[in-house]
Amino acid sequence: MKRSVSSVPTFDSMLLPTIQALQDLGGSGTTEEIYEKVVQILNVPDQVLEILHGSTSQSEVEYRLAWSRTYLKKYGLLQNSARGIWSLVSTSINPNDLDPREIVKAVRDADKNKTSSSDTADEAVGAIETLEELAWHQQLHKTLLSLDSSAFERLAQRLLRESGFIQVQVTGKSGDGGIDGVGIARINGFLSFHVLFQCKRYKGSVTAGQIRDFRGAMQGRTDKGLLITTGTFTRDAIKEATRDGAPPIDLIDGEQLVQRLKELGLGVKIVMIESVEVDTDWFTKI
Repeated sequence: MKRSVSSVPTFDSMLLPTIQALQDLGGSGTTEEIYEKVVQILNVPDQVLEILHGSTSQSEVEYRLAWSRTYLKKYGLLQNSARGIWSLVSTSINPNDLDPREIVKAVRDADKNKTSSSDTADEAVGAIETLEELAWHQQLHKTLLSLDSSAFERLAQRLLRESGFIQVQVTGKSGDGGIDGVGIARINGFLSFHVLFQCKRYKGSVTAGQIRDFRGAMQGRTDKGLLITTGTFTRDAIKEATRDGAPPIDLIDGEQLVQRLKELGLGVKIVMIESVEVDTDWFTKI
């Protein structure tokens, strides 16, 4: 049965939890850390977290939470660095003194009051960039889902090689407990450790049970695992992956996967648009 998007928290209902999440994180955090904290604060059910935004690999909660961060930034409460780290502009912010309705109204009123041509142009460019970002996300996710299992495993192999792994092999053996390949991760050219990886190419969410099955297959073979999926991970799966006393398993969900492919230029080309300007001052000097 299709789950209703109406059950997903609205972006304005996540404004104050975002502030609280960053306070709990010490004043700053990655988008992933903020997401985990907000989900924990609001106690969002796993079935809601599994609802995707349209045909993308991004969940509806992640999509709306991005709007929450944007509104808080425009309101002057948050800032973000080039490395994607979000932080509070002041550690003395008290969520109890803030009204989500006032934040939304203030930001929207400010946007309406931008009447200069430069502001209008900036907004138009921003809207186009947002649509283009969504478009390539959807196209890439659709392409990944269309790959057969062996092609997706080879893609994972290439991804790991480009990320600095060595001796990466795709095993793909039946009855191998879901182990799709092995590789060696190198750290600063000195330390290294063996990694077993598993690939899951589908729209659904990886569960805690699947994490435990993967860890069982790793038993006695390595102390490190990596699970790559085009979908998402349930909250319990994320907890299980880092459970105390158990071999850790790193997780790469669909959103992280498409971003990594973009960063490495694997199947994604960044086309720079040429901008031509006339230097009128040059002609006056002839």
